[in-house]
Amino acid sequence: MSLLHIVVVALVQGITEFLPISSSAHLILVPVLFDWPDQGALVDIAVHVGTLGAVVVYWWRDIVGLIRGFWFLLRGRMTPDGRLLLLLVLATVPVVVAGYVVVRLDLMAQLRSVEVIAWATIGFALLLFVVDRTCMTVNRLDHVGVAGALLLGLAQALALIPGTSRAGIVITAGRLLGLERGEAARISMLMSVPTILAAGAFAGRELAAEGQLTLQADPVVAAIIAFVSALLAISLMMRWLQRSSYLPFVLYRLALGAGLLYWANA
Repeated sequence: MSLLHIVVVALVQGITEFLPISSSAHLILVPVLFDWPDQGALVDIAVHVGTLGAVVVYWWRDIVGLIRGFWFLLRGRMTPDGRLLLLLVLATVPVVVAGYVVVRLDLMAQLRSVEVIAWATIGFALLLFVVDRTCMTVNRLDHVGVAGALLLGLAQALALIPGTSRAGIVITAGRLLGLERGEAARISMLMSVPTILAAGAFAGRELAAEGQLTLQADPVVAAIIAFVSALLAISLMMRWLQRSSYLPFVLYRLALGAGLLYWANA
C-alpha cells in the first residue's frame, strides 16, 4: 500500500467509526472511488484496533468502572457498573450471532453493492431523523433494562448491512428508548468495545490460520492514524451534541446516498 492509501483508509475509519454515517460503507467505497486495491483484512483489523483504543482513552472512567464491576461480579456483588457490563454483554449477543450467520452463508458480497449501501445510507438516515425529532429525552443509561439492551443489540446487528452505520442505528435505538443524545452516543461507543473485540478475534483467528497475522509497518501506521482521528472525532461529536442534534449527519447521509445512487446508475 502507498502512504496515501494508508492515510486515507485510516482517516476514513477513524473519523467515521463513531459518527452515525457508516464507517464500513466508507471503507468499501474508498478503493472503488480511488481505483485502489482493497486494503486487506490485516489493515482493517489495525484501524479497528486504533479506533478501539480511542474509545478506551476517551471513556476511560467508564472502562475502569466496567472492570471494577466485573471484579465485584466475580465476588457475587452486583453494582451499577456490573449491571452495565452485563447489559453490554447481552447487547453484543445479537450481532455476534448475526455476524456468524452472514459469514457462514457467505452473504457479505451481496451486501457490499453500491446500491445496497446507498439505500441503507438514506433509509436509516431518515429513521434517525424521525426518531431523534419525535422521541422524548427523559432517560439515562441507568434506566436501560434487559428489554432495552436487547433492542440495542438487535439494532446493532442491522449494521452488518453496509451503509446502516453501527453507531447510527444504535443511537437511533437509544433515542427510541428515550436516552439523551449524548447518552445514546455514549452507549453506542461502549457497545463498540465488545463488538470490535469479537470481530477482531474472529478475523485475527482466520488470518492466523492462513499465516498472515504478522507485525508490519502498514497496519501499525494505520492504527496510529485511526486512533488519533477517532479520538478527535469523538471529542468533537460529544461537544456538538451538548447543544445540537444529529441533523448534520442526516443531511450528509442523504447527500451521500443520493450521490451513490446517481453514480451507480449513471
